[in-house]
Amino acid sequence: MTSTQLSRVPAIPASLPAEFDWAALTEELQARGSAVLPQLLGPDQCAEVAELYRQSELFRSRVVMARHGFGQGEYQYFGYPLPGLVQQLRSTLYPRLVDVANRWNEAMGIDVRYPAEHATFLARCHAAGQVRPTPLLLQYAEGDYNCLHQDLYGEHVFPLQVAVLLSRPGEDFTGGEFVLTEQRPRMQSRPEVVPLRQGDAVVFAVHHRPVQGSRGFYRVNMRHGVSRLRSGHRHTLGVIFHDAQ
Repeated sequence: MTSTQLSRVPAIPASLPAEFDWAALTEELQARGSAVLPQLLGPDQCAEVAELYRQSELFRSRVVMARHGFGQGEYQYFGYPLPGLVQQLRSTLYPRLVDVANRWNEAMGIDVRYPAEHATFLARCHAAGQVRPTPLLLQYAEGDYNCLHQDLYGEHVFPLQVAVLLSRPGEDFTGGEFVLTEQRPRMQSRPEVVPLRQGDAVVFAVHHRPVQGSRGFYRVNMRHGVSRLRSGHRHTLGVIFHDAQ
């Protein structure tokens, strides 16, 4: 990738994460396992990031979902070096989420703790052979959907990830809602649809999260997906903080 290609990717202000009410967002994550960052990206940024899908040289692999039973639609994983915006989102959002991640592990009796800086965590992943970047762009057309799943790529997993809706609901597409399910022990799964506007990001649990019960905390299993598009096209940026084997 050339420096010219990297410069074509829009940047976000370095101070952007400070503009959110992180205390309220942390409470929402604790209560529900997800929270929305409204208007994380502006309309022009969303359009420019969506257009990156056409630049095959930016990506390390392309996945057609139907070939693997993942649903319908397709996505591409970015290669290193990441586009500037994606790199900045990774490095600036991670420190805002790491305290929640560590509290969750402590509550669930998991010994793993995460370092304050994303670069240090990535070094841990790479030392274990998880060296392939995981941020991705997803593309859906009419009739496409994404089955419920978890983005686990190796031993080292950061328990939160982010998805940014790049398209305009009701204008670029209809249907295609972001869906979360929560499986509590000895209970049926609880679904939740997270309404998003263009530029909104949802932070959510990758695998499991702690829930307070009468006898302390217990783990609930989380999955996420996208419902069927009824018309149009939908693009999403996925920001995953651990790398893959």
